[in-house]
Amino acid sequence: MSDVDAGGGDRLALAVLTQYRMATTEQMHRVIAPGVRIEQTRRRLGKLRDEGLVDRITLPRAGRMRAWFPTAYGVQIASEWPELRGRRPPKTVSDPTAARLRVGHTLTVTETALVFLENARRRGELCRPLDWIPEVYHPIGGGEAVIPDALMYYRRGREGGAGAMLRAFVEVDRATMGPERLAAKLTAYARLHRYIPTPPGRHRLAIGQEPALEEWRRHYPLFPRLLFVLDGTGPAGITTRITALRTAAADPALAGFLRDVPAMAAALADLRNHGPSEPVWHPVQDPDSTVAWSQPYPHL
Repeated sequence: MSDVDAGGGDRLALAVLTQYRMATTEQMHRVIAPGVRIEQTRRRLGKLRDEGLVDRITLPRAGRMRAWFPTAYGVQIASEWPELRGRRPPKTVSDPTAARLRVGHTLTVTETALVFLENARRRGELCRPLDWIPEVYHPIGGGEAVIPDALMYYRRGREGGAGAMLRAFVEVDRATMGPERLAAKLTAYARLHRYIPTPPGRHRLAIGQEPALEEWRRHYPLFPRLLFVLDGTGPAGITTRITALRTAAADPALAGFLRDVPAMAAALADLRNHGPSEPVWHPVQDPDSTVAWSQPYPHL
């Protein structure tokens, strides 16, 4: 058995890689130990690799950059820890071939997480590394599900003081799908918003029986905000994708959902340059305006 539990830093590193799926050395350093020299992070990752808990690939077109991922053994160890226990088993990238096939999108999702983590640190707000949870499964009936790129927990306000807990579903789009497919995600989230599961063998309410609630209410006091983070294209491509979201948002069938749930889009470049708490987000109903993602719920 590995002695990974003996070192809090080792444990956090393996937990982050298990949850995030993949990260470069520099990304791991920024997530787990930004206050120390990056050589310490390299040594930590090397130690975990020697123990068979993580592995790496080298990205030939990125200055020989290394991307790290957990092995199947590492996932097995980390999944037993309380902070990860009970979560749906991750889609692991536990071998180099699988890692190479998923590296582009997965590293962009990790970079998006860092935008929020580092913003919280600067502002004295609260968003810890494990408050970013990729690929949380949400059924919508008929064997279908909504699986956001990440579910994020973020507490607004100074750490230790009063503040509001915010939740967001985050969809990261690298222009690898057409604008219409991106916009169709709005419809999927609207289905999740209204989905009420039918218990097996029950087709109608008995007299005096309380009506069933939407599935999402079992997990969240409010439906999480919906954030589209756009990357992989220039400004014109970003505009095209925001326009597609606006067109989809005009569907009367989505009016109730978008009245109750803030949905907005922003370029990853703008989040890096200005910070995600700044008014750089375009509401899907009114993309000519910009707002802060964390403004009071529920309406824009």
